[in-house]
Amino acid sequence: MTVQKFITYDVLDRNGQIIDNQNKFELQILDKLGNYLVHKDLLRHQINQKQGTVATKTRGEVRGGGRKPWRQKGTGRARAGSNRSPLWKGGGVIFGPKPRKKLIKLNQKERKLAIRTLLYNKRKSISVVNDFEILFKSPKTKVFLKFCEKYPFDLKQKTLIIVSEKTAALKLATRNLKNVELISASTLNTLSLLKSKQIILTPLSLNLIKEIYCD
Repeated sequence: MTVQKFITYDVLDRNGQIIDNQNKFELQILDKLGNYLVHKDLLRHQINQKQGTVATKTRGEVRGGGRKPWRQKGTGRARAGSNRSPLWKGGGVIFGPKPRKKLIKLNQKERKLAIRTLLYNKRKSISVVNDFEILFKSPKTKVFLKFCEKYPFDLKQKTLIIVSEKTAALKLATRNLKNVELISASTLNTLSLLKSKQIILTPLSLNLIKEIYCD
């Protein structure tokens, strides 16, 4: 059964000052099965990322082995038809892995419920910064670090930045920081949310999340 929950948040300006503190984000989440859906969506995300390119050769694919090693009878040894048998050194592999692509499907409503549940569970780690996308005109990491000094952001922890659209300057300014992940609201996923200890949102990205995941 879905229940109605609210996230209250403050909107901060570029200096870290509160400019709006009367905001509510309404969410419909599952009361008891929300964590199960989060686990299910995380499993789907991880398995779908696998390349599935591992492969071994069978006895028919290993080079050589066309000639019979010895005659069938009279040698006292066990009969053998090929020196590329899986029982021999240098032979093929029995039931080895072959290239394949495994996909796990998840209903769109379940995926949206999982993301909403995670957003609610991470509500104490969310900060909303106004005009975050246009604050960085120069693609410099130093500018981004100076900006973070005005906020209680610890870049030693995993930080997720969710924007409405990834600008080139913002991508270049954050790509060398190992604990910072930049993502657009349209590609939000449970894996990125679970890993993060701090979440930075913008009002524009928040509106996109409402449109995409809270309809």
